[in-house]
Amino acid sequence: MQTAAAPLVAKTTTDIVFDRLYEEISSLVLLPGARISETEVADRLGVSRQPVRDAFNRLANLDLLLIRPQRATVVRGFSFERIETVRFVRLSVELEVITRACAKWSHENDKVLAANIARQGDAVAAGRIEDIHALDYDFHKHICDFSGYPLAFETIQHCKHSVDRLCVLSLKEKHEAKAIVEDHQAIADALAAGSVDQARAALTHHLSRLDRTIQELHEHHAHFFE
Repeated sequence: MQTAAAPLVAKTTTDIVFDRLYEEISSLVLLPGARISETEVADRLGVSRQPVRDAFNRLANLDLLLIRPQRATVVRGFSFERIETVRFVRLSVELEVITRACAKWSHENDKVLAANIARQGDAVAAGRIEDIHALDYDFHKHICDFSGYPLAFETIQHCKHSVDRLCVLSLKEKHEAKAIVEDHQAIADALAAGSVDQARAALTHHLSRLDRTIQELHEHHAHFFE
């Protein structure tokens, strides 16, 4: 007797609006400081204002929008304090995750990461930034799953959402995208070897790559920062 498959959860109108605006903000189509209104977005996407309002609130919770009563809503600029906080939280969580993952790593896990990294390499060669970004999410999610703490990825994902704009800027440089893949390979190799120290060091190095992007962005676009 076949087991019925779990039904797919349909996206709500709010989800669709959120995804669209999140993509526009994270890809820097909507730059820091840009004004955005519920009416304009509702008209542009052909929806009512309520789902737009709900999507705005979700984006505000990610520190991507600044909603100001009786004034225009704007795309939030970068904040050194917020960036450092979310990076601290993410590093703390992922270091614990990767430590737990080392203790129960298997050859089957190696195969999953190897396939993911191979797809990353193909995406870099083809210059498909969106695919690289998605595969990066999958890579870190796999490790959470294999660690036995899959829900930890929700915290990591929240942190990643807060700095995705910076990640997109970094990935636009092919050499940077290639370096990210190399970092992932180093993490995978350490996990395969069961070396907690190497895995933690490789992960720490990987997450520090945004430092130069942040510095260069501030030097050339200081007005993007609050």
